[in-house]
Amino acid sequence: MATNRRTFIKSVTAVGSAIGLAGVPRLALGQEAESEPVWTPKPVGKARVPLNILILGGTGFTGPEQVEYAIARGHRVTLFNRNKTRPGAFKGKVAEELVGDLNNDTSALQGKKFDVVIDNPTTAPAWVRNAAKHLAGNVKHYIFVSTTSTYSDQSIIGLNENSPTVVLREGIDPYSVDPQVIGGNYGGLKVLAEKEVQTQYPGIWTVIRPCLIVGPLDRTDRFTWWPARIDKGGEVLAPDKPDDPCQFIDSRDLAEWTVRVAEAQEFGLYNAIGPTHPMTVSEMLYGVKAGTTAGARFTWVPWDFLQEQKVRPWRDMTVWQPPYGRTAGYQRRDSRKSIAKGLTFRPLAVTAKDTLDWHKTRPEQEKLATLNGEINGIGLKREAEVLAAWHAKVKAGQ
Repeated sequence: MATNRRTFIKSVTAVGSAIGLAGVPRLALGQEAESEPVWTPKPVGKARVPLNILILGGTGFTGPEQVEYAIARGHRVTLFNRNKTRPGAFKGKVAEELVGDLNNDTSALQGKKFDVVIDNPTTAPAWVRNAAKHLAGNVKHYIFVSTTSTYSDQSIIGLNENSPTVVLREGIDPYSVDPQVIGGNYGGLKVLAEKEVQTQYPGIWTVIRPCLIVGPLDRTDRFTWWPARIDKGGEVLAPDKPDDPCQFIDSRDLAEWTVRVAEAQEFGLYNAIGPTHPMTVSEMLYGVKAGTTAGARFTWVPWDFLQEQKVRPWRDMTVWQPPYGRTAGYQRRDSRKSIAKGLTFRPLAVTAKDTLDWHKTRPEQEKLATLNGEINGIGLKREAEVLAAWHAKVKAGQ
């Protein structure tokens, strides 16, 4: 798909948005700005009241950001996990590191009391119940990080906290801890885990439903594919139409807001989805490109052709889902309730640059796996094949 004038204008706008210039008054042709606005993070001040916080997990993806931010805010942090992911990463920083397993051994929590619990890893309702054996009645606020995969009808544009949720399939044990059962019933089990939280901690619960979480430390490559690929330069396969919608949240924005929710004792159910204003796929891709010097160029290939080539949305064309049919609302969900409670988002350029910088520090084997599409992302070889097939079709005039 050739870049037309409209696409070009949108791409230039995207670059401006990516470097934090969204909302800056447009300048007349030839007019120079006195100075270029630069986004800088706000200093992290101390919380008004320090809290005793337990973080379940805490060493994976979003958890480390929660730990660092909570400590910076002056809170006392305890971790509970299996001590398998980054063991000792917070030694000397956190108050205590408790070792256990939500599947079958939560005894390390016995006799402990906390102001707040932040539950990151839980999918199975049994995990909530097992932790509650010791935590119920001993905490003042329980925050459960869920997912927008709990919504049953992703065709609804503007999905909000009141939208219908997934019902677990008949014959599935809702309290199973079998990994295959959990993996195959993610949305339904998350819904039941949310309900278990509400039962165990009546009146003191918060459920946060984030969309795609991105940023440094994300080894799923669901967003990381794009900065890694675009930094290689050359022709890049882009999905469908430049105007297709796009939503995600930086792990640090999610983590920091979660801690602020704890500080403010905001109870209830919230979607955590960014950005504040609608973003398109072209804005995302050109925004990522703006932070590189590799000279990548995008070729937009229609969805019907991608389907013929068995290119999968979300898995191969990461972040993206077809904005019609059963996924019409997938990237157009509503998070106004959370934004009203202080959820904020850093510029795309910051997320993209930091993700790429982190990616470059990964072991060579991991970086190669990303570009090969071994986890998520179409991979360089398959991308070249699809692009060649598309060009052949265009040349043939089909």
